[in-house]
Amino acid sequence: MAAKKIKKTEDIVKILCDSVQNVLQLSTNTDIKYSPMTQKISNTSLRPDIGCFIQLDGGFSGLVVLNFPADSAIEIYRAYRLCMGQDEKKLAKSHTSEDVADTLGELMNQAIGGFRKNLKRELLVTVNQSQPKMLVINSELLISINAHIDRPQCRKVSFETGHHSPFYLEIAMEKTEFVELYEYEKEEEFDPEVVMITEKNRLKKH
Repeated sequence: MAAKKIKKTEDIVKILCDSVQNVLQLSTNTDIKYSPMTQKISNTSLRPDIGCFIQLDGGFSGLVVLNFPADSAIEIYRAYRLCMGQDEKKLAKSHTSEDVADTLGELMNQAIGGFRKNLKRELLVTVNQSQPKMLVINSELLISINAHIDRPQCRKVSFETGHHSPFYLEIAMEKTEFVELYEYEKEEEFDPEVVMITEKNRLKKH
């Protein structure tokens, strides 16, 4: 008898990281990397210069946080807006601009939406999400943020932009395992929005 397949916290984190990487790369047409190592941390926090968080519930409860230092925030914001065809002269120059926070919130919303689709495709598990909440944080502040999660497992993963500016993903989720009851076929991966963005970026290179 074949051994049952088990998915744990790190497997969920991997699906989340892949979703964030995919959305940011497609939306900014730049190279986004993340560390092959995940850190175990004691709690999740909003850190300078821009922090964003989304709560999850449904198949499991969780809290996702993305923290952007000023350099990475501006780089991702500018790359996204330029890909959208916006005039470079009209772009914000400071990470404290409301447009920067709104853009990062929009991208995080897309990333978590992609995570939910991939989770459903990979594990046939459904989670719901809250609207992203953005905060511009003073360099001297560190805001601990917790949700009502049973036996939370907290992880942190380091990301890097195309110009090597770091930003960080943190997740807290209830301690859980997904144990396969029977074999099943994954749904074919097809996202018309991804196809459209990919084609748009391809045409820009020609």
